[in-house]
Amino acid sequence: MRPPPLDFLFPQGIGTDLIYSFVIILCSLMVYHATKEMYELSSYKGLKYFRQAFLFFAAAYFFRYFIQFFLVFFNIQDILEFSPRYIGWISLFLFLFSSSMAVFYLLYSVMWKKWNHSKSRILLFNLLALIIAWIGSSFRGIGVSLVLNLILLVFVSFVLFIAYKDKRKGKSLFIIYLLLFIFWALNVIDILIPKFLQWYNLLIYLSSIGLFMIILYKVLKKAGN
Repeated sequence: MRPPPLDFLFPQGIGTDLIYSFVIILCSLMVYHATKEMYELSSYKGLKYFRQAFLFFAAAYFFRYFIQFFLVFFNIQDILEFSPRYIGWISLFLFLFSSSMAVFYLLYSVMWKKWNHSKSRILLFNLLALIIAWIGSSFRGIGVSLVLNLILLVFVSFVLFIAYKDKRKGKSLFIIYLLLFIFWALNVIDILIPKFLQWYNLLIYLSSIGLFMIILYKVLKKAGN
């Protein structure tokens, strides 16, 4: 009996997305695991939020692949068109919520002293992430998606600039974080507006993987692994 064709098991594009998502998820989980002992020894709040950010990154890229699978396998242009509709809506909502929380926690990891650590701040992040996820998964159209991501990107850039403007040793980290957020925004746009960035997907994938590997390398080096 002949095995099923690879195109059936992995429709065009799914194999690339699977590898991409797997590498990002693996890097994120390795960062989370590698910093466990460091946090337990130091109890440093910034490290706590840094670890949680990469746990959310792992979740976000899991849901991202889940969405891409539906888009390609069922040959649909918008995840919200998937039937039954609520599955597409929930998948997109969870992806946007997880990715937003990853961004907020990563920002908080470098700003927690200036922003004053408090439970109310965490609740605010959850509320904002829920709002962003609801807007992104409920409103269609390129305008809403681009404006939402542009606002977030400007906010992230401003916060990072404030955090690292007086730190000479933090310049390289500032660039890495800023590029990470830029490629995060591009990944979100790629999901919300299918085919909008299809000609640049491979470049975005390789760049994102490179950034996550750089962060993983720095974390492993810091942890002494």
